[in-house]
Amino acid sequence: MARPEQVLLLEPPHELKFRGPFSDVVTANLKLANPTDRNVCFKVKTTAPRRYCVRPNSGIIDAGTSINVSVMLQPFDYDPNEKSKHKFMVQSLLAPPDMTDMEGVWKEAKPDELMDSKLRCAFELPLENEKPAPHNFRDSSSRSEQSPEVKKIIEECKTMQMEAQRLREENKQIREDDGLRMRKSNVMSSQHPSVAMKKEEGLSVRTVFLIMLFFVVGAIVGRLIL
Repeated sequence: MARPEQVLLLEPPHELKFRGPFSDVVTANLKLANPTDRNVCFKVKTTAPRRYCVRPNSGIIDAGTSINVSVMLQPFDYDPNEKSKHKFMVQSLLAPPDMTDMEGVWKEAKPDELMDSKLRCAFELPLENEKPAPHNFRDSSSRSEQSPEVKKIIEECKTMQMEAQRLREENKQIREDDGLRMRKSNVMSSQHPSVAMKKEEGLSVRTVFLIMLFFVVGAIVGRLIL
């Protein structure tokens, strides 16, 4: 069964534009409007979660209201010859009247109850002769002056990324330590049989020597007696 048509109105509807330079965080705004008489749950997903910080990335939009979502592209080395393959998906679901747990609603949702819209990502660099925009003009995809709230969100995103990087480094160190211990254990295990073999060889040589010595002494004693 085909999924129902998206009830949310997206602005922009198809493409998020990010205007460089990309040596700093670049923010694009996505407006989600709910024209229905029902509350709507939403989630914002991306194919490149490490490259973007989205606030809010989920929530509830009351009937007849809208919400602005800030999509923050993290700094990176921009290659104008590389075409962006990043995409976003806005997933929505009509909220039940008696909803108490939003996560529970998503888990129990049936596939034919989910709605989604997809957006492409486009990266642009300002033209050298591009004139600055008028003071009262605010392009949602330009690097306009950031409000204290946006700056706070960016700092939180940077902190989360640093924490994630620290956890990845700790996990890498743990794996390396485990591998070193396993290699040491294997080396010791391989050494033990060789030590045992050397001991057995030493015992065999001494035994043969004692037997030969016994025969030689016996032969000499026999001659003396005769």
